[in-house]
Amino acid sequence: MRPLGLVVLAIVAAAAMTTAPRPGLHGAGLAVLLALVGVVAGAAGLAVSLRTRRTSAALHLLPLVILIASSATLVWVQPDGSGFLGGFVAAGAASSRLPRRSAAIVAGLALGALAFADLAGAHRPVTSLLASGLGVIAFSRVGVYSRLLRERTEQAEDLLIELEETREAQLRAATLGERQRLAREMHDVLAHSLSGLVLHLEGARLLAARDAAPPQLADTIERAHHLAHSGLDEARQAIGMLRDEDLPGPERLHALAQQFEADTGVPCSLTVSGTAAELCSQTRLTLYRVAQEALTNIRKHARPCRVELHLAYRPDGTSLTVCDFAAAHPPAAEPGSDSNGSDSNGYGVSGMRERAELLGGTVDAERTPAGFRVALWLPT
Repeated sequence: MRPLGLVVLAIVAAAAMTTAPRPGLHGAGLAVLLALVGVVAGAAGLAVSLRTRRTSAALHLLPLVILIASSATLVWVQPDGSGFLGGFVAAGAASSRLPRRSAAIVAGLALGALAFADLAGAHRPVTSLLASGLGVIAFSRVGVYSRLLRERTEQAEDLLIELEETREAQLRAATLGERQRLAREMHDVLAHSLSGLVLHLEGARLLAARDAAPPQLADTIERAHHLAHSGLDEARQAIGMLRDEDLPGPERLHALAQQFEADTGVPCSLTVSGTAAELCSQTRLTLYRVAQEALTNIRKHARPCRVELHLAYRPDGTSLTVCDFAAAHPPAAEPGSDSNGSDSNGYGVSGMRERAELLGGTVDAERTPAGFRVALWLPT
């Protein structure tokens, strides 16, 4: 509709400049000039009002009235010109944008104004009057079809949005159901097994204390009891994660370092730099899990004299570094490990990398002159 309106108005302006009487500063020429300026001003105002969706119907009507009045004046003063086309554009634009009743009023106004100009001028035959009426009706119908097409398109877009939202809701529901199922399985199998193991180890510890067992055996049972109890806590945390309960994050790294030091007797420190940023739940969980996995690998494979964790908040992301330092020489190659420190028989380092990659981050695991280093980086 807009290109069509521009073409029609260009025809009106060109015809007004070449048809007698031509625009001038006196008499009929001045009337033509003023009518032509009115056509251009009405068309410009109409284009601006149509671009603003929140414009009221009254503001739409003003440029339409100016356009119709100017077109009727051109028809009156220039009977051989194309001024009637401005009335056609006004009727089509009104039918396309205004409510049905307002559009009908504008179309009737255009029809009446053009008919009055034809009859008052007494220059054009009755066939011209009929042609103007048919033109107004035809442009009005085109405007109606344009409005119907726009409304149907908007309805289709709304339906597509609702369909996408419904699919996302179904996916979230299915994901939540699967997570709840996994949480129940972990609770019924893993958590129950670990709870039984903790009870049996507690009994063994009491028996060892009562029968004066060797200190090495009592110490081993105590460590096994503590590891089983930690595993039970981790299982409960995993179940809570699946059920969208409170998830561990960077605030628990200090307790994790203290627990490592208490279990192994190896000094373990945590330093934090930068201003703490608001992190999403998955980023918080990944920071904790990577630190936990790195400390577990150190516990299994290294014999360090100290371990250092460094958490850094940066404008572009968050980094976590876990380093172990050997007493004199770097630890020997871990059984089943490749040259970059990843466990070929397990999923420790690969699991860290997968967690980081899901969030657009990276994990580097490499040997250092003093031991081993795991570096995690996650974008903001």
